[in-house]
Amino acid sequence: MTVTEAETSTEATEPDVAAILRRDAKGLRERAVAQALIEEGTILGLDPVRSCLLTEIDGVWTCRWEGLLGRQYGLGLDEEQRAFYGLVLSLLGIGVNPLSAAHMLGERRLMVLLRAIIRVAEIDTIAVGRRI
Repeated sequence: MTVTEAETSTEATEPDVAAILRRDAKGLRERAVAQALIEEGTILGLDPVRSCLLTEIDGVWTCRWEGLLGRQYGLGLDEEQRAFYGLVLSLLGIGVNPLSAAHMLGERRLMVLLRAIIRVAEIDTIAVGRRI
């Protein structure tokens, strides 16, 4: 097997985390959290997060939210990622994360979190972004 074939076969077995999260999100909260993690763009790229969040059963990758919070300190997240992760998971009712952790978020992650909160509240009249 050539290097190119090995790379292709590895890529073919690598699950599409975003697609799996979207497919497996069963309710409004799960869809909002999945979308927030996808929009955040760095957390789902970490191998420990993917291995904690995804499981393969009979050749099919599935998302499992349970047990995520208890593992947040072993996932290799930096302080801002961990604050975002905890706040987003609180939308699922997992853990107790004070909203005061929002002060640790940069502007981009804060906007993603605010959009997720708005999705969970089912309000479509509030826009989060820069004012012109």
